[in-house]
Amino acid sequence: MGKTAVVTAGTGGIGLETALGLAAAGFAVTVVGRDAERGARAVDLLNAANPRRPGRFLSADLASLDDVRSLAGRIASDHAAPGEGLTVLVNNVGAMFPHRRDRDGIEASFLVNHLSPYLLTELLLPSLTAGAPSRIVNVTSAAVGVAKRAFDAVEPPGGYYGFHWYGRAKLANLAYTLDLAERLDGTGVQVFAADPGGAATDMTDGTLRDPRIVAPPLRLLWPLVRRKFERSTSGPASAAARPSIAAATDEALAGRTGVVIGARAHPVPPFRPATDRRLAQAVRRLSERHAPLTVRGQNHSDEPSD
Repeated sequence: MGKTAVVTAGTGGIGLETALGLAAAGFAVTVVGRDAERGARAVDLLNAANPRRPGRFLSADLASLDDVRSLAGRIASDHAAPGEGLTVLVNNVGAMFPHRRDRDGIEASFLVNHLSPYLLTELLLPSLTAGAPSRIVNVTSAAVGVAKRAFDAVEPPGGYYGFHWYGRAKLANLAYTLDLAERLDGTGVQVFAADPGGAATDMTDGTLRDPRIVAPPLRLLWPLVRRKFERSTSGPASAAARPSIAAATDEALAGRTGVVIGARAHPVPPFRPATDRRLAQAVRRLSERHAPLTVRGQNHSDEPSD
């Protein structure tokens, strides 16, 4: 069986650099995104990096749970034959919003940064198990440190502040990642979180310049904090992709699971609140309620919308 990988939000930035790194390592890589032109350019680059294992683009809006379900169905169908399981899934998708948005009746930051990768991962577990030894890599963020830790509902109490809500969604996903690693221990499916550190992206270049993304007590200091953050996120996307590539490919990680790969592409201690079993259980209940897995027995033949 050849090595296969799926990278979400893989047509640009850190996701594309991750996909290129996996292609260079011998994987046949599928990148997921919304824009067909960006997808075509990404496939050309993947084919140049690994002519023997052609790349592929799949169109899906990862802010739509219906699209995520359709995407999972298409990927699962591609890996349904004996010996053709999926080897690596990199959930690279992420987004920060300066103003509150809804998608599918759910607050968008929590949906994109947690529910979407959660649902895709759960629906692809049979394919990943069939492809074992295989790896799941969920991209995390240092923003977990500013997160509210209440997960009784999708939206925490208080006003909407994009940076904090982004961090909370990433904290939910990190807690899920560590919990999933325990659940899958012994199955041959390893689970990692990868912290890219920083790179100059649309999010760092645009959204972070709006002081309304942080709570009022922090706004006076935000220009100083932002400038420090921007200095740390001025590196190339290729450097920020190294932790994800290492998590997906490093042979030194064989047999390990539930490990956080830090910005220097080496294991680091996890953010302690994410290891709290009560927090993980609250995240699991919330995820199951808002992104149910009932589609496992349904037909996934519908094409995802752009």
